[in-house]
Amino acid sequence: MENLHHIVVVGGGAGGLELVTRLGNKLGKKGKARITLVDSGLTHVWKPLLHEVASGSLDANANEINYRAHASKHHYEFQLGCMADLDQIGRNVVIAPFLDEAGNEVVPERHIHYDTLVMAVGSNANDFGTPGAQEHCIFLDSLPQARRFHNQLLNAFLRKNHQADCDTSHELPITIIGAGATGVELAAELRLASRELPVYGMNHLRPSDVSITVIEAARRILPALPERISAAATAELEHQNVSVLTGQPVSKITDSTVIMKDGTELASEMTIWAAGIKAPEFLSKLEGLETNGGNQIRVRQTLQSTTDDQIFAFGDCAECPQPNSELPVPPRAQSAHQQADTLFKSLCNRLEGREPVPFIYKDHGSLINFSRYTTVGNLMGNLSGRSMYIEGRVARIFYTSLYRMHQVALHGVLRTGIIWLMDRVSRAMHPKLKLH
Repeated sequence: MENLHHIVVVGGGAGGLELVTRLGNKLGKKGKARITLVDSGLTHVWKPLLHEVASGSLDANANEINYRAHASKHHYEFQLGCMADLDQIGRNVVIAPFLDEAGNEVVPERHIHYDTLVMAVGSNANDFGTPGAQEHCIFLDSLPQARRFHNQLLNAFLRKNHQADCDTSHELPITIIGAGATGVELAAELRLASRELPVYGMNHLRPSDVSITVIEAARRILPALPERISAAATAELEHQNVSVLTGQPVSKITDSTVIMKDGTELASEMTIWAAGIKAPEFLSKLEGLETNGGNQIRVRQTLQSTTDDQIFAFGDCAECPQPNSELPVPPRAQSAHQQADTLFKSLCNRLEGREPVPFIYKDHGSLINFSRYTTVGNLMGNLSGRSMYIEGRVARIFYTSLYRMHQVALHGVLRTGIIWLMDRVSRAMHPKLKLH
């Protein structure tokens, strides 16, 4: 083990976990390399599903992957902890001490030596320094945050249902700041929750008592997607009785209001921040790496950092250039999936003394899911490059297939088929919403 080439991947998100799974199956299993994954959590849930966990339409316990168990099956090692520093000269990743809930040290600081380092730490929401955002907003960057929001949502419904039973004021205004994919899909999930919960005993609170507002600073929602998708999404949200405010930057947030730049105040008892992303701040403090204003590591088209050939970065935490384009690769799940595939080939090449593979992003389209109501989006033609608009059941099938593709990358076709069957049985046996 000591003489094996050691590949250390920091971050077990969608791209990082897919990468170590393939490397473990290819290199670790055959004893050609040692693969180690470092992550601050014990389990993985596909990040695009966090808004469903938050609303209660998805049970995270049935969809999370335990890193230790997965590592054992796929021939890589797992280290629990947060990356604290980087020693490029000695080629060591410094892992901060791991503490228990009481603050007691469980595992001391560790130094993990690497021959090749891959940074895949993803991104966090970017509040752009908006006053009150950190104090009064709910963020959905991680599974613990999604679970915390779900508990707060259930408590809010319970409280308002009791107030309605006592015939006192019981309106529940919810505001989502940011109308990208997460904000739009979350709004639909929350509307579903407001209609489903009365079925389970909260029958004094009506869906109309729950007001949901989506705020977007740009002139339209889903500003990064084609206008046709944006228009269809706006129409669907309004059909579901969700208010849409565009061209409205937020200037301040309090515990009970959202204040717009023009001075307009909106009542809000639950405020969710879903506008913009940035890479974790610690990346900008690592000496020897070039980062941009969003803390992303600047990499070449090979996904190697601009300053060190032994360090790679991909996914939301990397700024990767593309030929014939002034814009870097967009921070999307399909980008991380494609980059993991390219990086797998490059790392296998490195062990054989061959050059890394340049990454070329291919936009396969975008899909927006409105809970159980509908799905809209576009697919890109592989040959023509033209966009095809789809909606309804066909779009829903394509949307679901994205998660199944992620599962196939982690478990293989057979196990994914079994998981799909178990999901079908679970949905038939359990409530439509997680009630605890």
